[in-house]
Amino acid sequence: MKKSISLLILLIVISSFNVSKGIQALIDEEVKAIFKIETFTKQTVVISNEINKIVPLKITERNFFKITSEDTFLGYYYLGHAYGKADYFDFIVIFDKDLIVSKVKILVYRESHGGEVGSRRWLKQFIGKSITMDLKYQKDIAAISGATISARSMTNEVNKLFKTIDILNTKKQL
Repeated sequence: MKKSISLLILLIVISSFNVSKGIQALIDEEVKAIFKIETFTKQTVVISNEINKIVPLKITERNFFKITSEDTFLGYYYLGHAYGKADYFDFIVIFDKDLIVSKVKILVYRESHGGEVGSRRWLKQFIGKSITMDLKYQKDIAAISGATISARSMTNEVNKLFKTIDILNTKKQL
């Protein structure tokens, strides 16, 4: 019974995660700027159920995409959530074709405190990081006064994403 309720809640959360046109426009703008292109195609990355059971972050048809332009593979982007002090915030991580972080951006921050986590200066710490890294908050990623919970949460989510993509890459799921 508990398993059924948990599954129902998970399905509701996943199905409620539709990307609005405004958010998709922000994502498109970031992808075009990073890869210096005018148009691109995003393709859902499909993961086997067996692999999705062992990765830290579940990959769905709504959160992980392959980026191509004019038949050239450029990289991937992941659309995720992290939890601040009292609410979730949405972010993207864009990877180049070698699975190195090219950009991290907070798309929607829903709290009145901790918004500093969305600053370009703080987020640029993730650029150039590899999926094989295990980032340590306050060591590899600087803390932010007034945004400790959000910054720690963001670092943890990026680490889970790195581990997930590393597994997918190792298992030839990309």
